[in-house]
Amino acid sequence: MIPDFLVTHSGGFHADELLSSVILTRLFPNARLIRSRAPEWIRPGADRIIYDVGGAYDAAARIFDHHQRGAPLRENGQPYSSFGLIWKHYGRDYLAASGLPEAHIEVVHASFDSSFVLPVDLVDNGALSPSIAGPLAGLTLPALLETLKPVFDETDPEAGDRGFQNALAVARSFVEARIAQSAAKLRAEALVHQAIMDAGSGRILELPMGMPFRPAIVKAGADHLLFVVHPRENGWCLTGIRRADEGFELRADLPAAWAGLTDHDLAAVCGVEGASFCHSGRFIAAAKTREAALAMAELAVAEAVSG
Repeated sequence: MIPDFLVTHSGGFHADELLSSVILTRLFPNARLIRSRAPEWIRPGADRIIYDVGGAYDAAARIFDHHQRGAPLRENGQPYSSFGLIWKHYGRDYLAASGLPEAHIEVVHASFDSSFVLPVDLVDNGALSPSIAGPLAGLTLPALLETLKPVFDETDPEAGDRGFQNALAVARSFVEARIAQSAAKLRAEALVHQAIMDAGSGRILELPMGMPFRPAIVKAGADHLLFVVHPRENGWCLTGIRRADEGFELRADLPAAWAGLTDHDLAAVCGVEGASFCHSGRFIAAAKTREAALAMAELAVAEAVSG
């Protein structure tokens, strides 16, 4: 049954009910969002979904709280917040409503849960301290969302709801952008996989546009690839492939003689007309044409292999 009301608690707000509200208001745009602790609102009913308040977790009754004794835990023992519970029960529907292909829903649901939802759950339950981020602790998403709460001496009774709505818009932007990025990575994976097949045993991967490529290369076990070439605005790009997710070490660096050179100076050194730029860090270079980019890539491969 489509709910008429989405009910969460009044007063100060946190990331978990804000992010839960992002999911639910997308699925049920005509439902009225109620922020209240009044008994008549936080009592389960057929016309409402209640979350982060009410002292119970009962998906059949559509109440999703996590503050009570015996609060729900994940299979690995980690605690849920209301966000985790709402994502568990409504996340797949949210992804479908967002236009994600059915074949990608389970993958994106799981990856978003582990990388975005779980950290919010842990912080909200005190199982993870933002302090582990060091100087960036105050810039974590939960901390930033809470800065939109009214200040302590605000006297306007409507200020809390205004702050909640402002924070909701911010939270929505982050959720939608993160889901869009996850969906894009899956689309990129298919394109990169095809390009790997086309490259065969060659050391250079040519892509039709700039896109995330390393995850698909690793997944395909294409350890022979050393460089990636693709078009970009006003030219072509030649880039190295990182050895690991963390750090900047590449499978192969661009030639040292190219480092920091541009245009005629670079073309003179590498012997490729149309070479236009090489970063001093030797991880990326640019060319004016596809032919020039591929010629530079071949030279870089030859030096890397001979070295």
